[in-house]
Amino acid sequence: MMRRILAVFGTRPEAVKMWPVVDALRADGSFQVRLLATAQHRDMLDDVLRVLDMPPDHDLNVMTENQKLADVTAQCVTGIDRVLREEPPALALAEGDTTTVLAAALAAYYNRIPFGHVEAGLRTEDKYAPFPEEMNRRLAGALTDLHFAPTQRARENLLREGIAPETIHVCGNPVVDAVQRIASRDTPAPLPAAIEALLTRAARPVLVTAHRRESFGVPLESVCQALREIAAADLGVGVIFPVHPNPNVRGPVTTLLGGHERILLCEPLNYLQFIHVMKRVHLILSDSGGVQEEAPSLRKPVLVLREKTERPEGIAAGVARLVGTDRERIVREALRLLGSAEEYGRMVAATNPYGDGQTGPRIAAIIRGYLGAAR
Repeated sequence: MMRRILAVFGTRPEAVKMWPVVDALRADGSFQVRLLATAQHRDMLDDVLRVLDMPPDHDLNVMTENQKLADVTAQCVTGIDRVLREEPPALALAEGDTTTVLAAALAAYYNRIPFGHVEAGLRTEDKYAPFPEEMNRRLAGALTDLHFAPTQRARENLLREGIAPETIHVCGNPVVDAVQRIASRDTPAPLPAAIEALLTRAARPVLVTAHRRESFGVPLESVCQALREIAAADLGVGVIFPVHPNPNVRGPVTTLLGGHERILLCEPLNYLQFIHVMKRVHLILSDSGGVQEEAPSLRKPVLVLREKTERPEGIAAGVARLVGTDRERIVREALRLLGSAEEYGRMVAATNPYGDGQTGPRIAAIIRGYLGAAR
């Protein structure tokens, strides 16, 4: 008998990382996989679901303008709970650290349904950085039955919190699977003309993303000022900045960087486009968690625009550097990499600590064994 799995996601990064897992579960032949989208980020999620051909079976559509965390949490919990009651799965599965993940773990617990957490065990040990993700994943971890840790360090974090070792499985991160699959496609995704022109014209293209809540306000303004200085100091630089639709991002970025001749502000790219832009740029600056894993998978140095990261493996391996949002430090580290072939070469040559592209099949095999033992 095929066992039903409910895979839950609410944002673009979650859907991207769930994609290899869902494909592996379906290829296994032992499972009926159902997809539930909370859509806490509507437009960017819809785009990647279309690109990856992952139409959801259930769509909660919880996103509203200027949504509050408490409202999102309440809507996600009640919506997921309803689906779990209508179609009880053998296992509920979610990835990452958003409000959707916490809600999925809580709803599964309320219904006495086992919960699997993909990308379990990431920690900064500061409950407000990143906010609210650090507490989302800690609380979800307390409710999880199968912890799919991406690295040994993540496993150690879970063990320190008293998680039973037999429930923790080090699998790698499925984002490596996703990036490798997309990057290997023969036909790259067509890019907007302005981006293609900048990639062709600039000697050292730079990709920037910034969207985290803790970056709103002065930190994001400092990042923008740093970008202006970098562009002024190195005439070979051309900056591509896909701007997140959140008004807390779009407002200050447009005000401070709009109209600059070597800084291109554009709409968010679909995931295929984003990966192919990453392949072609020289350097990446980002406050994204996923980009910290994606960039090393493409052998691109990444400067992390955060004060703390739950992905210290990249810093330790030398594929990423933590620069925070201090203007002077961002400028100094970026110009060092842009100007020194030796510095740049060391980062490019470092080993990616996040996996080998086989995480999806590993997780599917572990779930098969778990559910077989649980019958």
